[in-house]
Amino acid sequence: MTRLLIVDDQVLIRAGLAALAAAAPGLEVVGQAATGEEAVELAAALRPDVVLMDIRLPGMSGITALQHILDRAPRPKPKIVMLTVFDLDEYVYAALRAGASGFLLKDTPPERLLAAVALIAEGEMLFAPTVTRRLVETFAHQPEARRAQPASLAELTERETDVLHLVGQGLANEQIAQRLVVSIATVKTHLNRIMSKLGLQSRAQAVVVAYESGLLSPGRAGAQRPSRPVVP
Repeated sequence: MTRLLIVDDQVLIRAGLAALAAAAPGLEVVGQAATGEEAVELAAALRPDVVLMDIRLPGMSGITALQHILDRAPRPKPKIVMLTVFDLDEYVYAALRAGASGFLLKDTPPERLLAAVALIAEGEMLFAPTVTRRLVETFAHQPEARRAQPASLAELTERETDVLHLVGQGLANEQIAQRLVVSIATVKTHLNRIMSKLGLQSRAQAVVVAYESGLLSPGRAGAQRPSRPVVP
């Protein structure tokens, strides 16, 4: 069973999501929260597998709550999916940058929402590569994003850099394995090492790093990567 914590300040949306998830096989709603503060406390107490959380909450924002939840949680850390009204949104980008596993629009049809939660629980990204690139390319090189020091890729091996480059393009593990002519298990091993070396919490966060580090450039997601990563 995938243990789910639902966070939204609107009681009707929160209750509707809870009822939908409770009726779905393989999902167990372990808690509901109306604020970021409540979300942090419940996540620590209940240890859900997935947190479905509104990105804009009164008081403590969804992004701040996300950071506190990930900082306090032991491994394996929960996967956090942000609920938003607009997909091309600087708040969504900030959430992915902070470690969110993905995002869903609030008008997502019920069957797609449930499928997305299941996908996230398995460690995959839930949005199309084109959506990811459009979002990240829009915000990755704006002045605000560049105020923080981009992650250095110097610790990665050549093969790990290859894997990060393909993850940044939105490829799934099976596609990366085919591209590099290795097993899926090998891809997962490389990805785990990348996440550990760079201190990443999610695959989506790895996409952001691929752009902010200069490994991928806006408009050139499918281009061959440089022989060594560009480290600003």
